[in-house]
Amino acid sequence: MRNLSLWDEKSSGEILNKDHADSESSVNGIVNVASVRKLSPFRYPGGKTWLVPEVRAWLRQLPFRPVKFIEPFAGGAIVALTAVFENLVDHAVLCECDEQVAALWQLVFSDGEWLADKILSFEMNRQNVEEALAKNATLRDRGFRTLILNRVHRGGILAPGASMMKDGENGKGLASRWYPATLAKRILEICHHRERFTFVKGDAFPVLLQYGKACNNAFFVDPPYTIGGKRAGSRLYLHNQIDHDLLFRLLSKVKGKFLATYDDAPEVEALSRKYGFSVRKVLMKNTHHQRQFELLITRG
Repeated sequence: MRNLSLWDEKSSGEILNKDHADSESSVNGIVNVASVRKLSPFRYPGGKTWLVPEVRAWLRQLPFRPVKFIEPFAGGAIVALTAVFENLVDHAVLCECDEQVAALWQLVFSDGEWLADKILSFEMNRQNVEEALAKNATLRDRGFRTLILNRVHRGGILAPGASMMKDGENGKGLASRWYPATLAKRILEICHHRERFTFVKGDAFPVLLQYGKACNNAFFVDPPYTIGGKRAGSRLYLHNQIDHDLLFRLLSKVKGKFLATYDDAPEVEALSRKYGFSVRKVLMKNTHHQRQFELLITRG
């Protein structure tokens, strides 16, 4: 498949343009994620911090300002958070079917001030962690439990079978990824914008159908990568199997605009051809610092 430049006429259509208009620095065409502002309380496996400059550029070149910006597979929701915080869209809709992830987002949007206080007062040690993980009765229990799991598990993985850190970074053990002041600040910032967010706990496809009817909505679609023998999604997420052909079919019926991201796989290119979508390859680094391509897909 010929790789098409989707929104940057100066780009090769294959590798992220080194002279990109955004301020994030890049090395050999790869965005330095350390230079992208972190907004999410999650350490999210497969997160899209590295893609923020590309999505920002895509939103700015749209022929309209999106009234609603929808992430049907929200996860850590860094893209939607950025779109709202930078006032690129009026309102964001986050959808997530994972019970644990949904619990934390529901808590952030409904009772974030309590959560920030809880984080600041929590002493990170194994006994307190075990006590927090044993509580599951209320939304506060479940949301805080998710945050703790996300911070003490290796790679932030919440899927069954994930293990806790032992030594951690610099021998800090479970506290290696526990930054209470930073986490509390991020959550309070989200609370400040909470009226501009809608959170939906449920399946992505009905959300696509509901919001796809409006011409002035935009979607960022980042499904679990389980197509073409890819196993990352099955290792990282509890809900990792979706009907990819159905997803592409629903995207073809969206009246607004969409940007989807996928692993670089022949099956994805075949689906893109089937539905007449444009594809662009973007270079990135995975969690093991290996260079690889991902596909950005939209309607031509």
